[in-house]
Amino acid sequence: MDDKPLNAKRTGDEKGDTRSSTQPHSEPKGLPQKAKIEVKHVILVLSGKGGVGKSTVSVNLAFALANHGKNVGLLDLDFHGPNIPKMLGIEGERAVAFANGMEPIHVTGNLAVMSIAFLLPDTSTPVIWRGPMKMRAIEQFLSEVHWGSLDYLVVDLPPGTGDEALTIAQLAPNVKGAVIVTTPQDVAVMDAIKAAKFIEKIDVPVIGVIENMSGMICPHCGGTINLFSKGGGEKAAGDLGVPYLGAIPLDPEMVKAGDEGRPIILRHADSPTGKAVDTVMENLVRLVES
Repeated sequence: MDDKPLNAKRTGDEKGDTRSSTQPHSEPKGLPQKAKIEVKHVILVLSGKGGVGKSTVSVNLAFALANHGKNVGLLDLDFHGPNIPKMLGIEGERAVAFANGMEPIHVTGNLAVMSIAFLLPDTSTPVIWRGPMKMRAIEQFLSEVHWGSLDYLVVDLPPGTGDEALTIAQLAPNVKGAVIVTTPQDVAVMDAIKAAKFIEKIDVPVIGVIENMSGMICPHCGGTINLFSKGGGEKAAGDLGVPYLGAIPLDPEMVKAGDEGRPIILRHADSPTGKAVDTVMENLVRLVES
């Protein structure tokens, strides 16, 4: 991926930087203007480290919200590993650009998705961008995508504490808070607590913690094996003084669902894992809308 914003608009220097060191000192200072997007609740999904299933949680939460009648947008901001389209079975789709913006990909009548993957030549194309390019892309994904009227915008962020989280927190209106995803083991919990403290430092509240891969569902007997231990997410929530939204087990069917592009909340809604996702979603909605 070259150094161009999404629709080749050039607002900075030749490398696409949106802020030049030679800008006049009279430029207005302070926080950037909020993007003009009609949304009631923006939910950021964060993790302190990779490999904890954050994107899987984002996809299933968004689908669960849509299944309960909410108008939902799902924004994939993991520019260097945009896996959301694959998990929804829409990796071959391409976003259509108009003179006044772009159309997101509609998965259902009330679930729309936007990802950098819809603008790349193929799935193997890397995105090689510095911070200013990411900031410009996020601004465009918010302001220039025809989202319509949304109840929820679920934002899947890359792991860690980088530019993407800082930028979306500044630009998105009605950011209700962040959901922290972790697996039960100590090393993941340690990084989850770091992510929670980071997001609070930029004045975004932590809505709660989700423990993913919380015990493995045996495909033969249906029993639970605590492959990565258990209870770390609940302990992290207690240490942080934030709500515990619930646990989602490590289920082989969840892996199949992601690979086949049919989220488990759609594929096996009545399974223990499907019900666990629904419970987490209901706990989230109760906290956000109360």
